[in-house]
Amino acid sequence: MTTLGIIGAGHIGTALAQAALDAGHDVVISNSRGPETLTDLVAALEQRPGRRGEVRADTSAGAAAAADLAVVTIPLTAVPDVPVEPLAGKVVIDTNNYYPQRDGQIAELDDESTTTAELLQAHLPTSRVVKAFNHIGAADIPTAGTPAGTPHRRALAVAGDDEAAKAAVVAFIDAIGFDTVDLGPLAEGWRIQRDTPGYGVPLDAAGLRAATDSAKRYRDM
Repeated sequence: MTTLGIIGAGHIGTALAQAALDAGHDVVISNSRGPETLTDLVAALEQRPGRRGEVRADTSAGAAAAADLAVVTIPLTAVPDVPVEPLAGKVVIDTNNYYPQRDGQIAELDDESTTTAELLQAHLPTSRVVKAFNHIGAADIPTAGTPAGTPHRRALAVAGDDEAAKAAVVAFIDAIGFDTVDLGPLAEGWRIQRDTPGYGVPLDAAGLRAATDSAKRYRDM
């Protein structure tokens, strides 16, 4: 059993909490407004049919400290607020996407000299960041998973610079019902960003591999 520490209690954070609890993992969830604002969400998660793990709310630092596996799923503008020290040495999943109309213009993302996950990695130099869960709708995370070996099981992409960190994320993804496609290093996470062929599309591993292989940079579209 793993404790999933979630920083960000929006749609993706909530969906990951649901899926993790169903798979028997414990969850500590947080937001920017404080754990007292998550009372209703925690109560709803506790009442989820089939829940096998335990859930509680905490501060972002508390969720980070409790995490065996952490998730950062917050607006890009809030990345500087992610606690650094409690996440030292830990595997951190980055779920973010860059939408300029929502996030404002970020020069290094506009010129594609970096990616959202690399920005988080730069903020968390002692953590091991893995890109995942940015190309699946929140509603599908707790509902679209199937057992390992299911024909045409849906696949999710991962990217990261640390092989052991990726393996931990792959194991979690498998536990909640999905196959994986390894894109390689963190810099390759652009292959599943918004407007790419695999973004938001339910595909099995072969289909997702083909989609990510055919992805083009924004400047080449």
